[in-house]
Amino acid sequence: MIKFKYVIIGNSAAGIASAEAIRSKDQEGTLAIISDEPYAAYGRPLISEFLATRCDMKRMLYRPFDFYEKIKARTFFGHAVTDIDSAAKIVKTDNGQEIAYEKLLLATGGKPIVPPIKGLNQKSVYTFTKLDDAKTLDAVINKGQKAIVIGGGLIGLSLAEALVKRNVEVTIVEMRDRVLNTILDEEASALVKERLNEYGIKVMTNSSVTEVIEDPMRTGVAGGVVVDGKITIKADIICAAIGVTPRTDLAKIAGIEINRGILVNKNMQTSNSDIYAAGDVTEAYDFMNNTNAVIPVWPNAYAQGRIAGLNMAGTLSEYDGGTILNSLKYFKLAVTTAGQIVPPDDSYEVVSCQQNNVLHKIVLKDGFITGLSFIGNVELSGVVYHLMKNKVDVSQFKEKLVAPNFDLISLPAPLWQAKLARTLVQK
Repeated sequence: MIKFKYVIIGNSAAGIASAEAIRSKDQEGTLAIISDEPYAAYGRPLISEFLATRCDMKRMLYRPFDFYEKIKARTFFGHAVTDIDSAAKIVKTDNGQEIAYEKLLLATGGKPIVPPIKGLNQKSVYTFTKLDDAKTLDAVINKGQKAIVIGGGLIGLSLAEALVKRNVEVTIVEMRDRVLNTILDEEASALVKERLNEYGIKVMTNSSVTEVIEDPMRTGVAGGVVVDGKITIKADIICAAIGVTPRTDLAKIAGIEINRGILVNKNMQTSNSDIYAAGDVTEAYDFMNNTNAVIPVWPNAYAQGRIAGLNMAGTLSEYDGGTILNSLKYFKLAVTTAGQIVPPDDSYEVVSCQQNNVLHKIVLKDGFITGLSFIGNVELSGVVYHLMKNKVDVSQFKEKLVAPNFDLISLPAPLWQAKLARTLVQK
């Protein structure tokens, strides 16, 4: 058995942030990082770029190769944790290793949602959440093939773009009424769908894959799908890109409290005082709804990991919360959204401005921003996000926030002067 002061399970944004925070306060405490993937930390959002361009692994690295040596962390990569004895404070891996801890972080992220579709377990059906998924697809893709992407969310669209760049014909099947339905309203989603169509992607909304059918020439190999029980579409590649769900299996073994994700307080501490959790696996504080929620986005994961690490190292710190925030680009169309996209009732106000492929929209409640959508030109969406997070009453200048010529000086002088002062201090 090997003993460590700190053990981190997970090697992505939350785990890395935690390790860095620990080392900022404790340079000598022994530290271990465990991951079931065999790679140094890489940017998960970049797996679509890897598939599209076969970019070098160095370009995907989240931290340099010598990062772990510099922070004096022992790594256990390529081995999954199979058991956590929270009473004895021991972690066990699939190769029989027993690792003791004083403080433990669960940064296990999410796992792909695999819908109960008949025939989905056949060969040539893939998921797309980690680098090995991209490598597997890379090995089987050929120019001119046809692919079905099940799911029109963030993962599905990223995958679809990568496949198109590899000269694969793509059809997206989405059961909801629009693509990116969790982060865009109808108007914004229509702009994204139009861009997808321009690049040859066929989008089927309000539709469901009801069966994956076998290739008549190859036993056990998928050859297409049946949509809505009646439409048969042949395909060489079928990808389940429904989304992810928190990977809570280890938390269950450890006996800590779980709802949809691992429940944590503002110190990122679980129901076991020596076990912390951060990232996509958690239900952490959502400042917009004043409650805990699963918010699987990279910036939140890093912020949560940092707070967890500080507390593990004995520096009392609180997570001030995050909310739904996505900043992405599909076929050169930039998209930034945050907070509440669709007003739940008539007490909310929507202010918007659309010109060609540029859409700026904010949702307000009693003069305070509760959500934003910026499509096409997203340069100042960060300013609007901070107005939302800091609960600034924008009722007197709300129209300026969505105007095509909006800039920092469009804000009331005290606000833009304060913003400028903070920027200068940071420099």
